[in-house]
Amino acid sequence: MHAHVAVVGGGPVGMLVAAELAGYGVDTVVLETRADVSGQPKANTMHARAVQSLARRGRLPEPGYRKPQGVSASAFHFAGLPGLVITAPETEPVPIFKYPQSELERLFEEQALAAGARVLREHRVTGIVQEPDGVRITAEGPAGPVSCTARYVVGADGARSAVRELAGIASDTHRATVSALMGTVRLTEPGSLKPGWHRTPRGHLAIKPDPDGGTHIRTLNCRAAHENRQLPLSLEELRGEVSWIVGRDIAMEEPRWLSRFSDFTRIARTFRSGRILLAGDAAHVHFPIGGQGLSTGILDAVNLSWKLASTVHGRAAEGLLDTYDLERRPAAQRVVDNTRAQLALMRPVPEDGALGALFAGLLAADRESGYLREMISAQDTVYPSRTGSTCSWEGVFLRNRVLTTGAGETDVIELLRDGRPALLLFGEAGTRHGDEARGWAGALNVVQAAPTPDVPHDALLVRPDGYVAWSPEGGRLADALSAYFAASPHPRGPAAVPSVSGSAIGRG
Repeated sequence: MHAHVAVVGGGPVGMLVAAELAGYGVDTVVLETRADVSGQPKANTMHARAVQSLARRGRLPEPGYRKPQGVSASAFHFAGLPGLVITAPETEPVPIFKYPQSELERLFEEQALAAGARVLREHRVTGIVQEPDGVRITAEGPAGPVSCTARYVVGADGARSAVRELAGIASDTHRATVSALMGTVRLTEPGSLKPGWHRTPRGHLAIKPDPDGGTHIRTLNCRAAHENRQLPLSLEELRGEVSWIVGRDIAMEEPRWLSRFSDFTRIARTFRSGRILLAGDAAHVHFPIGGQGLSTGILDAVNLSWKLASTVHGRAAEGLLDTYDLERRPAAQRVVDNTRAQLALMRPVPEDGALGALFAGLLAADRESGYLREMISAQDTVYPSRTGSTCSWEGVFLRNRVLTTGAGETDVIELLRDGRPALLLFGEAGTRHGDEARGWAGALNVVQAAPTPDVPHDALLVRPDGYVAWSPEGGRLADALSAYFAASPHPRGPAAVPSVSGSAIGRG
């Protein structure tokens, strides 16, 4: 079996990578150990930047993420403390999108298959060998051993990543210090636990109604880590832990999806080792507080996919694939750091009441400053300059805005759905940049639009993932294009011909 790219792991991150790559015309195969999508309750929160990124790729369920007019704020929490408000610009989708991880995985798999990816379930990877021009993978499948060669491998196979281990990629870790339990049960006395966060001197509970009529429970006990995390969790142990935390007996029955977790933390020291790349939990694992895990993995996938596709097709500038690690590893480290800080706030201390009161005030003040909400939602992410310029726009996410073109009104979200970088030329002044872009005409979606008051430039180059690659204050456009993309050997006429439609690449 041969492929341009083999994606190991068919969770939402792996399936998103596969859908993106296949949409770009990359021959992609997914190797997944499970026979089907797991129905176990997992993450169901996507924060603003992940939602915005998926919207630009046409990969969000329609029309669920569309918000009512004027709604741009959602209540959230920080370390289990209420009062944090996540906001997003009015022109963007909802700040927090709730959608079951299992359904998201199914959606991305459907999109991957529709775009031509191959998905091989019940295939467990047992060996990986890097060679000068590719990677050899061995796996055990339902019919026996399977061999696959690929130019690149993406490890999206979770916290116990076989790809990471087989590739010998080292990690920085923090040992587990707390024990936590999770399960879905039916409470014998309905209403004995109210939905929401519960904090007691002994620990924390997070209670959420289950769509099937049960109750989803998560516990946190900060006394110590599990002695043996591999032991199966019983209903009696969960019942005893919940009752101990709240200080009264809580009767429950009909257990489902019982499991343990902890605050064990890992971040790979590199997200790229030659032709092997890591994404999602294979690259970073942290305590699941703040709903940031799924969003961080999605942002990995969106960042990596267009760069890897460009590399496979020979359209990437030298070193472009290296920027995946340079951009996403610091972003993942920030998530690791803030989740560890939140857990520190959740530990019982003598000054617990004073600390809680202080943070209640900080959360109220954050509605003006926005520091915590921007961090949790990843809307404060700014990528380092690729060109070495001091351009204040480079590396900043371009907020959605309406653009008036000769073909009518459109917006940034629509313009990026074809998967190409967009060169936005504003007014007559913007046309002067057309000649510089001539050598990349076939790779760019060039859009002539009316000037917009909140963009103080006559042109912007926008990457496929929505981040600005260049503005005129950063020097020559040709230099920026050279830093990201290989020039076309056969330029096809003037680059500044308006193009506002394009194909449905990446839409699935």
